Amino acid sequence: MKRWMKWSAVALAVLVVGGFGARALKARSQQLAAAAAPASAPPALELVADDVVTLRAVPMTRTLGISGGLKAVNTAVVKARVAAEVKSLTVREGDTVKAGQLIGQLDTTEFDLRLRQAEQTTAASRAQVDIARRALENNRALVAQGFISPTALESSVSNEASAQANYQAATAATELARKARTDAALTAPISGVVSQRLAQPGERVGLDAKIIEVVDLSRIEMEAAVAPDEVGAVQVGQVARLEVDGLPQPATATVVRINPSTQAGTRSVMVYLALAPQAGLRQGLFARGRIELQRGDALAAPLSTVRVDQGKPYVLAVESGKVALRTVELGARGEAAFNGRSESAVELKAGAASGAMLLRGSVGAVRDGTAVRVQATAAAPAAAARPTALALPTTTTTTTAASASAAP
Repeated sequence: MKRWMKWSAVALAVLVVGGFGARALKARSQQLAAAAAPASAPPALELVADDVVTLRAVPMTRTLGISGGLKAVNTAVVKARVAAEVKSLTVREGDTVKAGQLIGQLDTTEFDLRLRQAEQTTAASRAQVDIARRALENNRALVAQGFISPTALESSVSNEASAQANYQAATAATELARKARTDAALTAPISGVVSQRLAQPGERVGLDAKIIEVVDLSRIEMEAAVAPDEVGAVQVGQVARLEVDGLPQPATATVVRINPSTQAGTRSVMVYLALAPQAGLRQGLFARGRIELQRGDALAAPLSTVRVDQGKPYVLAVESGKVALRTVELGARGEAAFNGRSESAVELKAGAASGAMLLRGSVGAVRDGTAVRVQATAAAPAAAARPTALALPTTTTTTTAASASAAP
């Protein structure tokens, strides 16, 4: 009896070990089968209508990008016309002045003395002229009576002419002294606003020293440097829209002049645009914008659809439900309307055909060959779930592999 029980226990143990071994072999075969099976296809990337744009010929306004500083057409610097001490200045930065307004005064003590000296010299010269004239008249009478020789008369004539010359020179010196005294008054040459005060009362300034700068803000121009190969399309009268630093609204400008010479070094050509009067314009502000060159139909796409993170520009097109990378050749840039909104556009000369559906830059980085599905309407929940859709392929594959490893 004991011998039978011993053999029964051995047989039971063999059966148990065999069962566990068979189960382990089955689980291993399932793991190998799961690993050998192809991974399930990731779900398609959901796109809303605003994420794509259909390429077609649209009316496009060709533009030229420009930038530069603003400058007042009329500016003037009040300089010292004589060397003297600044006695008073009645204006400061930001004060409004009118043409001819007295804005300062230089010390005139020295000029008063010089004027008095010149006037006294003039009086003495006038007296010498009177003496020489009377002497000439007397000598003429004596020559007529034969008391003196004609040679003496000629000397009197010369003395009278010399006295007249000295008197005229003294008169001119007096006028110069009077003008120097008048020049001591500082007046505004134009109407405008004081932008700089370069001297202070009590400071002695030299000849032609800058004292006050006045800017007329009624006429403001923009100076823009344009490349030589692009300036040929710019013409006087063309309109531009500018974004000026510090102004909430764009400013309108018109091309008024084109410099006939190029700038040394850069070889660029200066183009001058007159801005329409607008509150807040100041000299020295920086502006950027675009000049409208011409209008016409072109196969154009929004500038945001063109990607330049590779060697050549390319676009991402939706073809047969998948993303396809297409290298494109760019043309003119400008402004065009897409879905009722005006956007920066670029002409596509080659690489994409009319009717192609292009991804906008708002979609982000998408690999070539990614499956996509465009919804008919732009739904906010779908747009919010887009980052999750991008992460789904990796997450799904990992989960599938983990489930296969854990399967019995």
